[in-house]
Amino acid sequence: MGDKSTGSCDPRDMAQDVCVIVGAEDRARLAAVVGDRNRQLKHIQRARIVLLSAHRLPVLQVARRAGVSRPAVWRWQHRYAAEGVEGLLRDKTRPPGKPRLPGETVARVVALTCAAPPCEATHWTGRAMAKAVGISLRSIQRIWAAFNLQPHRIRTFKRSNDPDFIDKLHDIVGLYMDPPAHAVVLSLDEKSQIQALDRTQPGLPIKPGKCGTMTHDYKRNGTTSLFAALNVLDGTVIGRCMQRQRHQEFIRFLNAIEREVPAGKAIHAILDNYGSHKHPKTVAWLGRHTRWTFHFTPTSGSWLNAVEGFFSALTRRRLKRGAFRSIADLQGAINRYIEEHNDEPKPFVWTKSAKTILAKIRRLPVHSV
Repeated sequence: MGDKSTGSCDPRDMAQDVCVIVGAEDRARLAAVVGDRNRQLKHIQRARIVLLSAHRLPVLQVARRAGVSRPAVWRWQHRYAAEGVEGLLRDKTRPPGKPRLPGETVARVVALTCAAPPCEATHWTGRAMAKAVGISLRSIQRIWAAFNLQPHRIRTFKRSNDPDFIDKLHDIVGLYMDPPAHAVVLSLDEKSQIQALDRTQPGLPIKPGKCGTMTHDYKRNGTTSLFAALNVLDGTVIGRCMQRQRHQEFIRFLNAIEREVPAGKAIHAILDNYGSHKHPKTVAWLGRHTRWTFHFTPTSGSWLNAVEGFFSALTRRRLKRGAFRSIADLQGAINRYIEEHNDEPKPFVWTKSAKTILAKIRRLPVHSV
């Protein structure tokens, strides 16, 4: 057969049934392949297998020297015996895979996903859908990915029923996007009932390959309420921790803000509809401080209050994983977090206009009560 020939080996050698005989021309070509740095690694390995096999080395020794498995040695010995050097440098075409799913099956998966699941389940799972339709779980996952279906996720919403929603929306968004000159715009709110939780056992810190640990149970050491005002112009926060959340504490917090804001600047405060914000004594205090103006968010519209973002960051970054042995310990941690925040504040930037927000709200489904 030209530069190569094959024959039967000793039948006692059960691990190798092909004897590779390489002619001079093929040996030169294979040596050139092995020495070519621009060749693909798989071609170099195949050529090395054949060259080592030509020395009548045992299959196990050929596999070790070539850095492959024994089945790989047998495979390429047979390929060289059948097709020569060209067979080593060419991959065989693979048989066609499974046929695509019929369009009716795909449409059925999409329709079922958007419909209520059977029995008492609240949503479809991949395995439940695969069992119902009679196809594989991976096929279900591919269909869901293609149609951007995520039945395991859900988003919450709350439509405001405030009759003055549009007017309040324009008022507050206008303060964010076009604040009045010579004025301070503050977003005020309270984060109530912050618990001083201490873990029952010390946890372990994070290290390579393992996350940090903390016990699932805890000890309660009391609560505190944080009154905070976010200055949307420069991003600084004025905060006070107090034991209770009544109108008395709220008025004390307003007095603290009054002392910190420079004289001569008007103060526009954005608040929600909590009772202490509209208490008669709060209204009387507002009447005595004429540079203050309250702007109330719509009912069920706390997402318009910018300070909620600060509360969210405080919870994620300081409170959720914290361990506090006392209320004083908790309040000290909150005060230090506010100080660090004020060291490098970032102005609050509102990007959505009132028109854009109203257009999105109108797209929400309307449910009859």
